[in-house]
Amino acid sequence: MHVAIAGNIGAGKTTLTKLLAKHYKWKPHYESVDENPYLDDFYGEMERWSFNLQIYFLNSRFRQILELRKTGNDIIQDRTIYEDAHIFAPNLHGMGLMTNRDFSNYSSLFELMENLVTPPDLLIYLRADIQTLVGQIHKRGRDYENSISIDYLSRLNERYEAWITNYDKGNLLIIDVNNLDFVENQEDLGVIINKIDGEINGLF
Repeated sequence: MHVAIAGNIGAGKTTLTKLLAKHYKWKPHYESVDENPYLDDFYGEMERWSFNLQIYFLNSRFRQILELRKTGNDIIQDRTIYEDAHIFAPNLHGMGLMTNRDFSNYSSLFELMENLVTPPDLLIYLRADIQTLVGQIHKRGRDYENSISIDYLSRLNERYEAWITNYDKGNLLIIDVNNLDFVENQEDLGVIINKIDGEINGLF
């Protein structure tokens, strides 16, 4: 069983990954944010570091997927390789923060990798509006995220919605987290778990 959680910055992916891993006894795999050597530089000078950042994420995510499949464990993954290629890199390119040459190079590399990976059995998309995202980002207080603009988050949200609308890689569960507090409220977490149970039972 391979479950993955997708969603914009601040949607609650990492937190929900931890909670679901504990509940289902799945092995969690997280996005390598703290180890990423380009993040601070990227948020300080996006145009200069966008390609480096996206290549790092693509490489680490691809490596992670290959390792996950070898283990044979039931796993839950925080963010997917598809989000890098369909949302973050195209957004940087669209904003003029990644050159045509770099974006073409990046896209070609992703297409090669995509042929070698298997999509998750279930993708959970956490849908959140900008107010919710900003609140979560401020709450966790990562220094390098202080410079993220509302415009940047809005652009990402638009691309997420477009991607999810056309997602056809496998089973998809959309959860609106705007009015859910699955950290403090066990009933809210229970609502999510019940929805996931319904999806998982349908996979067998």
